Amino acid sequence: MALTALDLGLRGAVVGLFLVVCAVLLLRYTMVHRAASLGAAMGVAGAAYAISTAPFFPTWSFGWSSPFVALGMSSPVILWLWARMIFDERFALRAWHAAIWVLMAGLGIVTYNGWTLWPIVAANCGRLLAAASIAFALLALAQTASGWPKAFTTVRGRLLVALLIGISTQILLSAGAGLAGIPSRSISLTAACGLAAFALLSIWMMLFDPPEREPAGAAAAAASGEARRTPEPLVRAGPSALERASLNRLEHLMTVERSYRQEGLTIGLLAARLGMPEYRLRTLINDGLGHRNFNAFLNRYRLNEAKAALADPGQADVPVLTIALDAGFQSLAPFNRAFKADTGLTPTEFRRRAIAGQNAAGEAEIVRPD
Repeated sequence: MALTALDLGLRGAVVGLFLVVCAVLLLRYTMVHRAASLGAAMGVAGAAYAISTAPFFPTWSFGWSSPFVALGMSSPVILWLWARMIFDERFALRAWHAAIWVLMAGLGIVTYNGWTLWPIVAANCGRLLAAASIAFALLALAQTASGWPKAFTTVRGRLLVALLIGISTQILLSAGAGLAGIPSRSISLTAACGLAAFALLSIWMMLFDPPEREPAGAAAAAASGEARRTPEPLVRAGPSALERASLNRLEHLMTVERSYRQEGLTIGLLAARLGMPEYRLRTLINDGLGHRNFNAFLNRYRLNEAKAALADPGQADVPVLTIALDAGFQSLAPFNRAFKADTGLTPTEFRRRAIAGQNAAGEAEIVRPD
């Protein structure tokens, strides 16, 4: 009884955590990442699975329990669609995907709720459900394997890959146990522990976004002026046609639309504007353009605009704070730090030298003999 109580307690906590994940995804991420809605659907399916496979849950007849069974047993389909949406930017949901989900949900309902009416049919549907669950879990693993090299460039991407692999593995083990005739009660607590681990990992990913880390020595190099460089060309030799197109769209947003000026701009918001996954944009910025992180990428454009304004004699009377805010910085202190790290000068010193150099060049031009 103690193990059963622990099992039920874990499942209750899992349901609450998954519902929190769904709320965060729908409220915070649906406008940022196109896979957020499917992630929320996966959370609902996980909560329904935790309920419908709990000890003493009534599955002997059709009734109020059927919706929980339908949602829980169709989770392998949602997992596969979620993995595709994350790692395949060309993927879009179709009507036949809904048809597959309905078929899986129907198999689950007949398998779990049809024993009293059609025991032979329910047994056969159970075998089909287990086989289909294994197939969709393997498809999700294959899709994850195709996208993990780029996803592994970020902490969030590595956690997401671990989550997808973990859920797929649990589905494989549970479905395999069903095909082997292993009683569900014997693995119920193990399944509850797995669900709890997935829920906690999801909560950590959604609510506590891991910060980007700079490479060792990058901060010291920047402070000493060794990190100075000119902007990298947006299109380097060697990228694929798709990468070149993405880099060109990114260049348009940054140089024409000046998106770096937007207050509160995050890599997620920029990825949404480009219509690509966040991890892929991060890879373009880090590997394609050579920036150490997203903030360094933004500051490159902001600092270039600020330096052009400070060197403009026509803006000599414009306060440094106004120039910093116009370029996208939120206050003067971070602007001064970034500017000093990039140029080795304060903004005021840079302005004085730039304008003095232009005046000297102008005077030399005037006195130069014909």
